[in-house]
Amino acid sequence: MTRIEFYVLPDSQPVGRAKAACQLASKGWQHGLSVFIRCQDNQQCSELDELLWTFRAERFIPHEFHDDDPHAPVVIGTEQPPAAEQGLLINLSPTLSPYTDQFSRVIEIVNQQAELLTVCRENFRLYRQRGYDPKRVEL
Repeated sequence: MTRIEFYVLPDSQPVGRAKAACQLASKGWQHGLSVFIRCQDNQQCSELDELLWTFRAERFIPHEFHDDDPHAPVVIGTEQPPAAEQGLLINLSPTLSPYTDQFSRVIEIVNQQAELLTVCRENFRLYRQRGYDPKRVEL
């Protein structure tokens, strides 16, 4: 069954979520996992693309937009299905992915923004209702 984790950041800055996504994508890729970063919209996809280019000066994180290369080591997209199964989904979208079962691991990144906390609490409940056992990880 897919492992679901909610990584909880201590601050409310949106850039913190994006940086955490980059760090997790880098770790996943280094461990041989295919990584799909699911954004809420195309603007967030573009912002994440820019951040991945500059995130680590000493190490490039190979990534592409889903529409350009769905088989890249790290894929940035929105509602597209993953090209590779059993990888890592980093979900920055406020909704659950319809493809959750195609991943071995799903990470939801939460910060202290009140609106996001409300959405993520509801997502936590939805995962439980669907038979998953989500875990909370304090960062």
